[in-house]
Amino acid sequence: MVTFLNIFRLVALLEGISYILLLFIATPIKYLAEDPTYVKLLGMPHGLLFIGYLILAFMFRNETNWNKLQFTSVLVASIIPFGTFYVDRKYLKNSK
Repeated sequence: MVTFLNIFRLVALLEGISYILLLFIATPIKYLAEDPTYVKLLGMPHGLLFIGYLILAFMFRNETNWNKLQFTSVLVASIIPFGTFYVDRKYLKNSK
């Protein structure tokens, strides 16, 4: 069954993966091999997933009992490598 929580978890996973690929593979290739192709390929999907993650976090906030600190942690996690994986494990995996 597809739920709002499952969609948020999927977007969080994909956003996290795209961020890691962009930071640790595409960016080094851009500067070390002088080939911006991978940054161009991953940049737009990552940007859309990032925006989607933020929008879904704001929407999902109404369905949870997150306090301000927890909600801030969810938002900040989107700019920290591996942060969305932490959010999934700590806040989303056991949500109802």
